[in-house]
Amino acid sequence: MKPRIGVAGMTHLGLVTATAFAAAGFDTVCYDADVRLVSRLSAGELPVVEPGLAEALHANGARQRFTAEIAALRTCDVVVVAPDVPTDAEARSDLSGVRALALEVFASTGPDATLVVLCQVPPGFTRALALPAARVFYQVETLVFGEALSRARGPERIIVGAADPDTPLPAAYATLLAAFGCPVLKMRYESAELAKIAINFCLVATVSVANTLGELAEKIGADWHEIVPALRLDRRIGPHAYLSPGLGIAGGNLERDLETVAALAAAKGSDAGIVAAWRANSRRRRDWVYDRMPADLRARGTVGILGLSYKENTASTRNAPSLALVARLGAGRVRVHDPAADPACVAGAVVCADPYAVADGAEALAVMTPWPVYRTLDPAALAARMRGRMLFDPYGVIDAQAAVAAGFVHHRLGRG
Repeated sequence: MKPRIGVAGMTHLGLVTATAFAAAGFDTVCYDADVRLVSRLSAGELPVVEPGLAEALHANGARQRFTAEIAALRTCDVVVVAPDVPTDAEARSDLSGVRALALEVFASTGPDATLVVLCQVPPGFTRALALPAARVFYQVETLVFGEALSRARGPERIIVGAADPDTPLPAAYATLLAAFGCPVLKMRYESAELAKIAINFCLVATVSVANTLGELAEKIGADWHEIVPALRLDRRIGPHAYLSPGLGIAGGNLERDLETVAALAAAKGSDAGIVAAWRANSRRRRDWVYDRMPADLRARGTVGILGLSYKENTASTRNAPSLALVARLGAGRVRVHDPAADPACVAGAVVCADPYAVADGAEALAVMTPWPVYRTLDPAALAARMRGRMLFDPYGVIDAQAAVAAGFVHHRLGRG
């Protein structure tokens, strides 16, 4: 008989995690103290945008049930604590919520239940909970907005932190992890907590390489996108390396890890100068669209902005480059569209329900989020509705040849 699994905290991470557990065949109890949220989830109303999540939730049926009663977790063999951890404007984590929830959940579980902290926390957090070590573990989360469910259902590996990594995992927890058919890497708490940061640091490093050399390519007349295939064929770099230039680091999670390491390094006397360099590079590339605009366009005229979320397939606008662009231009001069983001984040802008309407009377267009729907836009139809012909397309969403044929001056990251 399969163990019963509990998941506490029905924010983005917890909801996706619970849905993946139920999809793997486990009876899953989903707890959140927010009665209204539980009611919405029970009715199939999702508070987040995530491809495939609604369909998976429906398919899970009775295997996945939602409750606002913490006592329901007492029947669970493994309870995963997975609330989102908020950060402030300086990317510093507020750990009070996850700490309180972990202690409350542990007190509500049965005497043999296993507690797993899944959300992103700094090194030292799990051990400092001072709970019985044999029953408490830390697991690295793999949440990537827009790909969260597919990654939760098919992880490359699972990283588990334990007080003593040489001790076998509790049977129920081992059964849960085995269902995903991937390597399970055990290590001490602090190593697992730092492993999550290490993964994000490698991502930041590749982003910074692409941004730095992509900018140089623009200056010297090279095309970074012609170089990328050569890098992917290098075994030391690999076919899946993140080598696309972007508009800086956004979303909150990577910034959180940069702040965590900067603070730890300052406290412990370690060198983290590279963090300052990465942050500076990110800030510089965030303003790429604005910096490419001629002075008269910066000062006056209308700009159409396609995409407000910080990346496609999510409604999150946390640290989104689009908002920085709106702030510099002034909301009264922009027309905006996004398939999912709340338009309230750009108060004063003209919000358009149709992406083509963004072009009406605009001197320039900026594609700030590479939503798939924008790839099907007809450049000629956009141009016909505009006064100007400037197209800022950092991610290469619009077909460049078709854009030029329609009369656009087409700007793309990494291309001179």
